[in-house]
Amino acid sequence: MSFIVGEDAKAVREVLKSLPKKVKIVYFTQELECQYCRETKQLLTELEELSEDKLELQVYNFVNDKVQAEKYRIDKIPATVILDEKGKDYGIRYYGIPSGYEFSSLLEDIQMVAKGEPDVSEDTKKQISQITHPLHLQVFVTPTCPYCPSAVVTAHKLAMLNENITADMVEATEFPHLSMRYNVRGVPRTMIGEIDAIEGALPEPHFVQRVIDAYKRLYPEN
Repeated sequence: MSFIVGEDAKAVREVLKSLPKKVKIVYFTQELECQYCRETKQLLTELEELSEDKLELQVYNFVNDKVQAEKYRIDKIPATVILDEKGKDYGIRYYGIPSGYEFSSLLEDIQMVAKGEPDVSEDTKKQISQITHPLHLQVFVTPTCPYCPSAVVTAHKLAMLNENITADMVEATEFPHLSMRYNVRGVPRTMIGEIDAIEGALPEPHFVQRVIDAYKRLYPEN
């Protein structure tokens, strides 16, 4: 059964056709002992086929292709990385299948990377430029959450703005051990580092301020 059909396929094709530059998608999978790996690969393959050569999908085995997994710092699967046409890595990650509402996040990220810059305010650019140490954002989501894409895309915009930031979408039900570890009781829940968290989908200025406040607690000397 196909994921992208009918009017949805037509709309996706139009979006991808308008991309100003090519985008690469790197996917890590393992057919055994991996829930949704096969489905995620099918979804990404359909997306590539609809793109009319605007997308390039590279598929790696999480176990056999350890060099590539280490290169992109992949520690769980299914994992999807979005790169620009030259292979630049902006720290944008999807762990779990980007289905349901999260498919819109994936499409928006592809457009953002093809454009080469995120659509953010000048104040956001100024604020995020303060981050000079590694900072890891993890946005826990479910495919049925209509508010989650906003949090995911905002986190990915910040990763694109600053090479010190990596931002993951984490599908909460596929990684229950992480959901338990980070006390995820509702989504979206964005972990900033290991301690601070943002509950819900905040407007960009408020999201950024929470990230900066958490960063200053993590690196008080900065």
